[in-house]
Amino acid sequence: MSKQLLIDAYRGKRTESAPWVPYAGVHCAFLINEKADDYLKSPELIAKGIVETAKQYKADGIPLLFDLSVEANSVGSHLKWWEDNVPSVSTHPCSEKTPEDAGMRIPTKEDGRWPVLFEAAKIAKPQLDELDCVMMGLVCGPLTLASHLAGVRIFTDVYKKKDFAHAVLEYAGMVCEAATKFYIEMGCEIVALVDPVASQIRDTTFREYVTPNCQSSIKAIHDAGLTSSFFICGDCTKVMDEVCKIGTHGFAIDEQLNMNFIRDKAREYGLGFGGNLKLTLALSLGLISPREDALVSLAAGGSHGYTFAPG
Repeated sequence: MSKQLLIDAYRGKRTESAPWVPYAGVHCAFLINEKADDYLKSPELIAKGIVETAKQYKADGIPLLFDLSVEANSVGSHLKWWEDNVPSVSTHPCSEKTPEDAGMRIPTKEDGRWPVLFEAAKIAKPQLDELDCVMMGLVCGPLTLASHLAGVRIFTDVYKKKDFAHAVLEYAGMVCEAATKFYIEMGCEIVALVDPVASQIRDTTFREYVTPNCQSSIKAIHDAGLTSSFFICGDCTKVMDEVCKIGTHGFAIDEQLNMNFIRDKAREYGLGFGGNLKLTLALSLGLISPREDALVSLAAGGSHGYTFAPG
């Protein structure tokens, strides 16, 4: 395990070998024989789960949590809980009103599930430090958060009702900044904005709504002297240049993209990049050999700014 190896790779530097990050999520609960809903509500179980997962998988870094409902829940969205998965957002406070009209505010670290995460980080951080493993903070990105707050209408509103969409996205950006600062305070050494649905829009739309509403979060990370990244899912080919220009030290993608293309794009911009172990075809369904898939990803990624991780 090596913190510095991972930080260097995330910053686009050459490394002796590719570091490894398992985005384990509620798989951490499985490894300690706990149900996901119980696990995500308990700081002791979260800490136990990520430390045990880091040990078992010999991780160079591991997210404190991979649950993109935290931010929405902390500003009023209700959740539906599951025993084998992260909770889903079940109410959308901005479905008919702007955040201002709905009387929404920026969350404090006493709101929603933030107290659970602060306590989990307090327990886990010293143990991860002993393992030389980075504790990572994953913040729900602005467009994904906007979809939690306004529902699916946001994907048409960005074209048809721009004033409303801008109001929701700007508020989402401020919530992202607050969440980013919480993870910094917890002691996370890498903080990533995770915006999976940002692959569903045009590059010009990304530039109009996503890029500006990430800047305060990115600035907070860099002002703290920490390392930043931007995670995106799906076929994001059409927005990859915008992802590379957003201002983070690097980015991570999923299994739908060609690793050679991503590697070359990252090196063009001097960024770190991560992926591309096939979460569905290899790890979940076993339709292809996980070992062979890993070897292909490692060969394509190389040791120049590359982090091996699930795609």
